[in-house]
Amino acid sequence: MSALNAALNPSAWHAYGVTLNSRLLLGTAGYPSPQALHEAIVASGTEVVTVGLRRVHAGEGGGDNGHIAAIRSALREQGARLLPNTAGCRTAREAVELSHMARELYGTAWIKLEVVGDEQTLQPDPWELVLAAEELVREGFQVFPYCTDDLVTCQRLLDVGCEVLMPWGAPIGSGQGLINPWALRTLRERLPHIPLIVDAGIGAPAHAVQAMELGYDAVLLNSAVSQARDPVRMAAAFGRAVQAGRLGFEAGVMAPQAMAVATTPVSGRPFLL
Repeated sequence: MSALNAALNPSAWHAYGVTLNSRLLLGTAGYPSPQALHEAIVASGTEVVTVGLRRVHAGEGGGDNGHIAAIRSALREQGARLLPNTAGCRTAREAVELSHMARELYGTAWIKLEVVGDEQTLQPDPWELVLAAEELVREGFQVFPYCTDDLVTCQRLLDVGCEVLMPWGAPIGSGQGLINPWALRTLRERLPHIPLIVDAGIGAPAHAVQAMELGYDAVLLNSAVSQARDPVRMAAAFGRAVQAGRLGFEAGVMAPQAMAVATTPVSGRPFLL
């Protein structure tokens, strides 16, 4: 790769010692067909794909099994990694048990930890989440906890051994974007060396750009692609948006000014090109 081409690509990032070039993590629920799911994964350029353990059934065929076959095929084509998740769990005990099933099924220590505490907002339960994370870390899992943007909760998760954090942008599936940029910016400033992934609430490519320009390492989304009129094209749009936002952050976004600032200096003498 030439020096120019290298400069026009975002830098790599790392999660639990694994080097990743794509900064988009993609969920796999709710796609209109297995074919759309497969093509969306490929079009996105993702290197990490999530799957909910409660949706998985053994074998291949139609329905859920057709989607699992599409995921497996796309993972092989992309050389991507699977990130099982504990979606639907309400207690630490449930999440720990499901994580063990995931490790046995997929042979990976990676787990996206979800422990929901409120049925309406699907907000994570901070107490149960920290309890589950602590036990899973002790048992050798590499935990990606889905959490709120609360700094203290994030610090507790780091204290028990998590090396990656996944704060929400907004409630799951709401498509509202980043409803509290101040809190997300604070997390980035206070935890400068921790991989941070905005997970949940992103609805449009512009939201992904905003997250990346804040300095976040990656974004994880699902509904914004699976519920789009054309999931494959939307997946491609998000792949490009994440790249653009990260390039903007690495290049250094100019500081906003309260007043107009002249961009062309005036020397008092005209000149010709």
